Amino acid sequence: MEKDLIKRIQEMESRYVRVRRAVDAMYDSLEEYLQVQEDIEALDKYEESGQWLKDYEADGRGEIPADQPRGVLSKDGLYDLLTDISALHARLGDYFSQE
Repeated sequence: MEKDLIKRIQEMESRYVRVRRAVDAMYDSLEEYLQVQEDIEALDKYEESGQWLKDYEADGRGEIPADQPRGVLSKDGLYDLLTDISALHARLGDYFSQE
């Protein structure tokens, strides 16, 4: 049996398994991401409407109970999330437009 043949098949099998896992993970992640589109739109409107700022200021005045989770009101949390979404869309668009 040819030594190079076995080595090549082992290498390609390793690549195949790695790519298969990545594609499956990406598919699952994409499905999850597509399911939160309504949430993304709601968060974007919340931030753009000015309501986020009003709620942020209310939190600063102590109007929101201390035990109420409010990560959405963190100083840069929502802005950073929406920026990351835009960057993700740009990156995917750039990648697929090259093909």
